[in-house]
Amino acid sequence: MREINTLYWVLVLSIYQAMNNQRINRIVGQLKGIQRMMDSQRECSDILQQISAVKNAIDGLSKELVVADMCKNMEESEKKRIEKVVDRVLAM
Repeated sequence: MREINTLYWVLVLSIYQAMNNQRINRIVGQLKGIQRMMDSQRECSDILQQISAVKNAIDGLSKELVVADMCKNMEESEKKRIEKVVDRVLAM
């Protein structure tokens, strides 16, 4: 049974890392898009809209990292409470 739990958590961790890598790659792509927009002298409002999207994506990634780190050894009920607290802090 212990081997199954270990395999389960290894699988969960690898999926989590892959999801975060995808998020980071998406953010990098958005930043490169902003750079292209600035190079081609796009409208300020269009560029600011993309910057806002990047900021939101970074906030989402930050939340995931903080919650995951804090919840490593917690019970499920505590994880939900921590996630709510982190949501409130990031909304400030």
